[in-house]
Amino acid sequence: MKRARIAHRGRDLWVTVSDDGQRLTLPDGTSLPAQGAHWLPPVQPGAAAYALGLNYADHNKELGFAPKLATPLIFMKGGNCFVGHDGDTPRPADGNQMHPECELVAVIGTPARKVRSEDALDHVLGYTIANDYAIREYLENYYRPNARVKNRDATTPIGPWIVDAADVPDPQALAMSTKVNGVRVQAGSTADMILSVADLIAYLSDITTLMPGDLILTGTPHGVHFCAAGDTVTSEIEKIGRLTNHLVTA
Repeated sequence: MKRARIAHRGRDLWVTVSDDGQRLTLPDGTSLPAQGAHWLPPVQPGAAAYALGLNYADHNKELGFAPKLATPLIFMKGGNCFVGHDGDTPRPADGNQMHPECELVAVIGTPARKVRSEDALDHVLGYTIANDYAIREYLENYYRPNARVKNRDATTPIGPWIVDAADVPDPQALAMSTKVNGVRVQAGSTADMILSVADLIAYLSDITTLMPGDLILTGTPHGVHFCAAGDTVTSEIEKIGRLTNHLVTA
C-alpha cells in the first residue's frame, strides 16, 4: 500500500494511493484523480530527519574521498527544507553548482532503541524518495554539510508517497536514477550503500531513540550534474516510484 499527504480544500490529509498511482482515496472514502493533486511532503509534523553523506563508495570516489569513512557522516534536516512531489525548489542566483541527489528514505514505524542490525528492518513503516539537492558553493569544508547547503527552504523534495515496507522486501536491491529534463544524469543501486538501511537504524538507535515518523535519508550514488532554474528533475527508485521537482529562480 502507498500513503501520501495532500492539501485538499483547506485541509492537510493523509490519503491512500492506488497501485498504479492514478487515484487517491480520502479518509472519508472519496476517490480523486492523482493528477492535479497538491502533494505535500509525506512527513509527520515534529518527526526527526537524519541524513547521510558519503554513503556510496562510487560517489565518494567521484568526489575524491576514500571509499569508506571511519564513522558515518550524519547530519540533521529541518522540516522547512522539505517540499512535496511536483513542487518548486528555489535555485539561488549564485548556486551554479547545485545538483540533485536521489536518495532512498526509510520511515520509522515503531520506536527503536539499541536494536541489532538483524532486527532493524522490523521497525520500518515504509520507504519514500528524496532528492536532497546540494549546493557546492555553500560547503564550508566541502564534505561537511552545513545549514546553507542542506537546510534551505524547499530544497529537499520528498515523496510522492510512502510505500509499505512489506512491499519492499529488500531495500538493498533497488535501482535508482535521476533525470534532468528527461536526460539521465545519475544512476545506481541501493546495493552499493556502504552502510545498509538496517545498519543505519542500528547505528542511530544506539545514539538516540528513533520514533514513529522519523526519516533516514540514506545517501546518494555516483552522478553530479549541475542544474539551472527552469530544469525539471525526476528522481526514481525501483518499487517506490518517481519524484518530480521544478527548479525556479530564488
